[in-house]
Amino acid sequence: MDFKDHIKVLSERVAKLKDQIQTEEATKNAFIMPFIQAMGYDVFNPLEVVPEFVADIGIKKGEKVDYAIIKDGHPIMLVECKHWSFDLNPHNSQLFRYFHTTKAKFGILTNGINYRFYTDLVEANKMDEKPFFEFRIDEMKDVQIEKLKEFSKSNFNIDSIINTASELKYMSELRNLIHKELGEPSDDFTRLFAKTVYPSMVTSKVLDQFRGLVKKSFSQYINDTINDRLKTALSTEEEKVYQQEKEEAAPTEESKVVTTAEELEGFNIVRAIVSAKVKASRVCMRDAQSYCAILLDDNNRKPICRLHFNGKKKQVTFFDTEKEEKIELDEITTLFEHAPRLLKTVEQHEMAGTKTTA
Repeated sequence: MDFKDHIKVLSERVAKLKDQIQTEEATKNAFIMPFIQAMGYDVFNPLEVVPEFVADIGIKKGEKVDYAIIKDGHPIMLVECKHWSFDLNPHNSQLFRYFHTTKAKFGILTNGINYRFYTDLVEANKMDEKPFFEFRIDEMKDVQIEKLKEFSKSNFNIDSIINTASELKYMSELRNLIHKELGEPSDDFTRLFAKTVYPSMVTSKVLDQFRGLVKKSFSQYINDTINDRLKTALSTEEEKVYQQEKEEAAPTEESKVVTTAEELEGFNIVRAIVSAKVKASRVCMRDAQSYCAILLDDNNRKPICRLHFNGKKKQVTFFDTEKEEKIELDEITTLFEHAPRLLKTVEQHEMAGTKTTA
């Protein structure tokens, strides 16, 4: 399995087992250790993963972190664990205290479902108050899995992660801000739009009026965008289905069509006749179950004639008059006797093409 598959399996495991997990220790064993293992670190190798890692704080000795992930003899990530049902917010300070006493550049606070990744973007050697990367293991998006992959053993590179951590942090904060503003627009956010479209001074009364308008406008815009994308997706899918059905049906239809020697003889006679007016290469044949069509430029709108040679009688349909006319042939070579009609039909197509071009 690749990295993505391992995470998906773990996600399903968490959803299935969480209601049976009663303690923090059970959370570690059932959820967090498998997570570390999925990241490529050997949880049974003390040179890679150290449980109860000692992180002394000043005169306080024996302080321990639940797990430390080790590389080249030094911790690179500290993992602080809580029971899966616990809210993580009250526990930030505990990991915060551990962070500056070690060489680790990343701290992970987790209850086995929610994962929060911290570093020191604001002030060196001091863990930020806000995580730069956060996700729920049971609701992970593909883009989050790709970001998480950077922390795996085979991909871990401190410089690379630090370069993207700042972007992740601010994008996360901006997404939260957008979510908040779209739900309940603030005065500043509302005023920004009101000043652009309202012709007079934006008073408190106008601001209150525009607050609802801004919220409705964004909601409508988002709905319209989603609907447009759905229509495009459905249209594309319908086209794929149509093409697939067409491709599947084509071999079945074609397998029933057999071009006979007589039809080939008739086609060659017609082509020989009309080549007096047009190049022979422009005369084409399309055989079907009920008739064999002879066309100019392989265009259904330019029929020269149709050969009906599959029945007991041999017949041909002409198109030189306003209405199609089907007549019987004594034999195939009788087509030569109708050369004037065939030539007239070709001339009509050529004239029509000239008029269209003009």
